[in-house]
Amino acid sequence: MPHPAAGQVMTVQGSISPDRLGFTLPHEHFYIQLFSHPDRWDAVHQIEDDDLFAAEIATFQGQGGTCVVDVTPPSIGRKPDRLRALAERTGVDIVMGCGWYRQPYYRPREEIDTTPTRVLAEQLTQEILHGAPGSAGVRPGVIGEIGVHKDWLTPAEERVHRAAARAQRATGLSIITHSIASDVGLAQLDVFEEEGVDPARVVIGHAESYPVLSYHLAVIARGASVAYDTLAGPPFFNEQWMERVQRLVLDLVDRGHADRVLLSHDLSRHDQLTAFGGTGLSYVGGVFVPRLRDAGVPDDVIRQITVENPRRFLTVAG
Repeated sequence: MPHPAAGQVMTVQGSISPDRLGFTLPHEHFYIQLFSHPDRWDAVHQIEDDDLFAAEIATFQGQGGTCVVDVTPPSIGRKPDRLRALAERTGVDIVMGCGWYRQPYYRPREEIDTTPTRVLAEQLTQEILHGAPGSAGVRPGVIGEIGVHKDWLTPAEERVHRAAARAQRATGLSIITHSIASDVGLAQLDVFEEEGVDPARVVIGHAESYPVLSYHLAVIARGASVAYDTLAGPPFFNEQWMERVQRLVLDLVDRGHADRVLLSHDLSRHDQLTAFGGTGLSYVGGVFVPRLRDAGVPDDVIRQITVENPRRFLTVAG
């Protein structure tokens, strides 16, 4: 199996030209299963229905959508062959993530606590080069989501971050993080930079969960991007919350940082789907982007955020 080609995007169906990507959602989840964690009891909210996913994707495609990035790690339900089948069924490009989520979700058989960083990095690199274990050669196109559980990195989480960084340097894929309710994204960047990762290849996820503009500007000043990627819409989040997120995005645009902003939903629960009263994969394109446009954001900046930024992020570096 060849090395991921620099200048290409690796989808679950194979390598494609970046020019093929239009409107892209860079942080979503299909088939996610969080119930395996001993303190999670929300199995009823988890999704495994291909027909429902196909319907959501069709709505997204009707808005001009062309690509969805699934950042579900193996420990919480990633299904590579089903992702490929879903892409074949719908015609949407799907990019698959890889790696380890956050410490409470590390599976015992992964032996994160006892495996050296270099071994974890090699495992991740081999998956990127040869395909996910147990799959029909389905290869990741992004590393992540790589996460922390709280507002600090545990020793095991630091080991995972270093392994992800080394795999990034070996393969050219980008990294997307789970960085929630704190400025922990800066600590994640510390580790990545210590390992030699270009921050331009890093997206700090869930930025809106810590809605402090100075934090977002600090991430951008380091050369990384911020993702406002839990835009599930009402009733999952209320109107006041969405107005606050919109203001953050507008502040970054006004400061000339539109090239460092990404938008997505973090789809992961059945009550987010349109079939059950949610907004599914349609809130960003159907509500949030039009609101940005109504607030005066020009179309070329909208395209920068929804097309050019994820395209750059997903294109394999040399």
